[in-house]
Parts: sequence; structure tokens; C-alpha cells
Amino acid sequence: MVPLSHLNLCTSAKNIAQTLRLKRNDRCINIMPLFHIHGIVCSLISTLFSGSSIFTSSGFNALKFFSWMNKFSPTWFSAVPTMHQAILSRANKNFKIIEKTKLRFIRSSSSSLPSKTMKEIEKTFQCPVIESYGMTEASHQMTSNYLPPGKRKASKVGFPAGPEVQIMGENYSILKKGNIGEIVIKGESVTKGYINNIEANNSSFVNGWFRTGDQGFYDREGFLQLTGRIKEIINRGGEKISPLEIDNAIMEHEGIFQGISFPIYHSKLGEEVAAAIILKQDHKLTALELKNFLKNKLSSFKIPQKIIFLDEIPKGKTGKLQRIGLAKKLGLEK
Repeated sequence: MVPLSHLNLCTSAKNIAQTLRLKRNDRCINIMPLFHIHGIVCSLISTLFSGSSIFTSSGFNALKFFSWMNKFSPTWFSAVPTMHQAILSRANKNFKIIEKTKLRFIRSSSSSLPSKTMKEIEKTFQCPVIESYGMTEASHQMTSNYLPPGKRKASKVGFPAGPEVQIMGENYSILKKGNIGEIVIKGESVTKGYINNIEANNSSFVNGWFRTGDQGFYDREGFLQLTGRIKEIINRGGEKISPLEIDNAIMEHEGIFQGISFPIYHSKLGEEVAAAIILKQDHKLTALELKNFLKNKLSSFKIPQKIIFLDEIPKGKTGKLQRIGLAKKLGLEK
């Protein structure tokens, strides 16, 4: 269990309100579950901190979203990528509401937003998309892209926006820009430790830093690039493969609605790359066609060798696609 203090929560809410430049006349529409840190801190507490207003839905429903939008006229909302994709799939039937509402920005967090999805959202809603990076142990927000005229990059999660954020090497040293390592954090929004879990506390805190379990690096401009959860990295015969890189390449295909890569067992390599795909309505695509499409985007050893087309990909309670254990859920585990 992750205990979060009043100071943790208020510090993070303040950081989010400042990052998003929330004002009293802003109106948030919350579609995230309020048992999740994303909904609690980003949507609810940051709104209260800024003195603005919020409409809290009974739970995400793509069929009802635009009617809520029409009634409440929000200036912003925050969601996970699968929710954004579901909203986009119904946007062409609700252009009048979109034009009437005129959102100031849209925020995405809790899992990686494909660059193609980000571009489609901005084109559809005519407003900037701000991708952020957070976790429960940090009371949500850790880094964020900036609102215009500040910088933002597709597939990057921005700059430190609250706690101190660094990259740690295997010997617990802090690495320079460009070097891949584990993302570590510290600051007033970070939990002091887990309840009744000495083992987890001993392994999660090093020299005052909290180890996030995420891997990434800072690019030349100081943007943080996530390469994946350390336990999700695919080890194909000693080659360490970032599933996020594969996900982004898959999502560039115009016929794909959702896609996620994951490891499956291989007798000689240990792990092989697989992918689960949901096609857009009225689109057709074969596994071979997708592999050929990916040849110009990925190194050959990163191209999924097993591709499965589904009507639905398993999701968690917050709507995030579930990479860990996916092979077992799909009956592909040896």
C-alpha cells in the first residue's frame, strides 16, 4: 500500500495547476476513475487548488462523452491513451460540439501516448495535447510537456514538473543526458515508503532517491524519453527491446486503432516479440502486410514475429492496455 500525506497530495496538485496554468474560469471534465491517482490529483485536487470548477462523470463512457462535453463546456480534460482513442473514434459524428466547446488543451498521462494519436487529437480538437508522466508513489505528476509557447514533443513526456527527476545507472550513479537507465525521483510529492513492506522499501529507495522501475533517458533538449517498464523490456536472445518503440511504430499504420507489443516464449532466444492489434472499422490488414510496413521503421529483430488481430485487448481498471501477462491471457504462454 502506498501512503500519501496531505503534503504529498497538495504539492502535486500545485505542480499540476502551475504546469497547466489553471485559472478560476477553467472547467475540467473528469472521466478518470476517482480511485486512481490520475483522477484524484490531476482532475479533482488540482481543480480545487486552482479554484476552478469540475464536472465528475460516473465513469468513462465514449457514447456519453460528447453529450457531457456539450452540456458542461469544459476547457480541458485528462485521460489515458485508450480513452483518447475511443473519443477520437466518435469525433467525426460530433464536430459541431467540438467547434462549440473550444478546449484550451487536452492532457494525457498514465501510459505512453502514440505520436500518431497525439497528432490526430490536435488536428481534431484544434488544441495542444500535453503529455505527462506520473505514478502513485509521486502523487501523480513527475514530468510534463509545456503548454504553448513552451516546447512539447510527441512520444516524449517532457521536463521535470514537480519532483527532481534523474537517470540512475546500474552502480547507482546519476547518468548524463543521452544515457539510458532507471528513472529515479525525490521531492515533497514523493511517498516516504510503503506500509508494512520493509523489503519493498529497502529495494525502492537508494541514496534518497525513489526507484520508479521505469527506464528512459534525457534527449539533447532535456525532454524525458521513456523506453518502458524495466520488467516489460523484451529480452530477445540478449537484445533488450523497448516495447514502446514497437508500439509507436505499429500505431503509425493508418488502419490500426490500437496495438501493443509483448514478449512470448521462444525455445532458443528466450523471448520473441509479439503484437496484439485492433483494426479500425472497415479496415483490412494481414500479419505479413504489417510486418512489411514495419520493415522501414524498426530493426529486423524488433519486428513482431507473432501478430494477433483482436476485437478487444485486455485492459486494467483504469483503461490501460495490459502488457504484463498478455501472452498468458491470450493463450500463448508455453
